[in-house]
Amino acid sequence: MSDLSLSASDIDRIVEMAWEDRTPFDAIKAQFGLSEAQVIDLMRSQMKRSSWELWRKRVHGRATKHRAKSTILPTRFKCSLQRPISMNKISKRK
Repeated sequence: MSDLSLSASDIDRIVEMAWEDRTPFDAIKAQFGLSEAQVIDLMRSQMKRSSWELWRKRVHGRATKHRAKSTILPTRFKCSLQRPISMNKISKRK
């Protein structure tokens, strides 16, 4: 990780993305250029040991963290209840 120069805000965003169950490691790689192993190392360095162990147990083998294993459509980016934003007002639920 020492060869990569990441800002504090980049590190925070990577940790946030890695923590989310539906954000695949491929998305982190595309945005920040970090491999899955580098993300795991970053998470280990940024979290308490017990938190890292819980996270690692949760994401290890999780299909949604790996685009090739995922059954979620790659074009899905929003909740089905979310409506388009128009005229700077967010539409209410159905």
